[in-house]
Amino acid sequence: MGFFEQDEDLLAIREGVRQVCRQFSDEYWRERDADGEFPEEFHRAMAEGGWLGITMPEQYGGQNLGVAEAAMMMHAVGNGGGGMAAASTIQINLFGPHPILLFGTEEQQARWVPDLVQGRDKVAFGVTEPNAGLDTTSITTFAEKVDGGWRVNGRKIWTTTAQVATKYLLLCRTTKREDCAKRTDGISLFYTDFDRDKLEVQRIPKMARKAVDSNMVFIDDLFIPDQDLIGEVGKGFPYILAAMNAERIIIGSAAVGLGMDALSRAAGYAQEREVFGRPIGMNQGIQHPLAQNWMQLEAAWLMCQQAARLYDAGQPCGAQANAAKYLGAEAGYHAAERAVLTHGGMGVAKEYNVERLFRESMLMRILPITEQLIMNYIGEHVLGMPKSY
Repeated sequence: MGFFEQDEDLLAIREGVRQVCRQFSDEYWRERDADGEFPEEFHRAMAEGGWLGITMPEQYGGQNLGVAEAAMMMHAVGNGGGGMAAASTIQINLFGPHPILLFGTEEQQARWVPDLVQGRDKVAFGVTEPNAGLDTTSITTFAEKVDGGWRVNGRKIWTTTAQVATKYLLLCRTTKREDCAKRTDGISLFYTDFDRDKLEVQRIPKMARKAVDSNMVFIDDLFIPDQDLIGEVGKGFPYILAAMNAERIIIGSAAVGLGMDALSRAAGYAQEREVFGRPIGMNQGIQHPLAQNWMQLEAAWLMCQQAARLYDAGQPCGAQANAAKYLGAEAGYHAAERAVLTHGGMGVAKEYNVERLFRESMLMRILPITEQLIMNYIGEHVLGMPKSY
């Protein structure tokens, strides 16, 4: 039993979130997967329950809790049947506003955070570009200083929820890279209205998590007023780094939750499905892989807990946060894969839901950082080996 399972407050969070998730059936999530519509009802229910503000200050309507509590919440969301579609519906609320709270003014926080907590605003996060994936310092979207603000032009890709967003958390260059002493300089962070007259949004068809849209965004002379700049000009790169460890812990936790859901469905099916006059779960060929999945998921969950506790204590946690995301995504993926295989032919039937969980589990092995870059980080920062890129 991990620390989380011994803490009554954390257990209360898990149960509270589960109560919300129980309102949304497998059929609801199958329909959202088929029609690609944003899970508005789920988003609203989480907002009404106060869960969108779990890490936000109380003065803005939040609960002022830590990443440990957010990790428990996301574990429960991932485990609640909606998988990564459900998790991605609310994920931006947990780490996206972090730079606002750390580097924004009190006026900005008061202006922006309450609407996020109440679910009135939805945020699209514009970082990745077609020619600058994980190499964020290579972005070319540019904000030119003009009277009263900034004029932005450029392109972003893999921008989540741009179809429904009312706000835009946007990272762009304010000084060209070749004019900067360091490649991480000259990048600024803005939080502004999602002005659809200046933003062309093109949805990207994809294999999974269809309900939470991913998009290409073309930015054409978007005006951003001065008061929508977060912190100092040119300091945006370290601002977004401040949220990354929390993001990785949260995603790892949701992936473990999804894996546990898939494992539970597989074990249940193995006990009910009879072949040659007995349940297939009597066969070690079925039992042992599922037992391995459970051990892998539990180990990943323990790493998520450790990383969250270090983060909340203000301790260095880069290695643990990266490991939490890596192990959670791996364990969730393998559990979902095994769930499909345990179901046999029925594993690819949509009515059993495991094929949807399997498709969604693949995303977390790629996003928001690849497994290879995580191993690069561990090799360099934990093992003291030379930087490999």
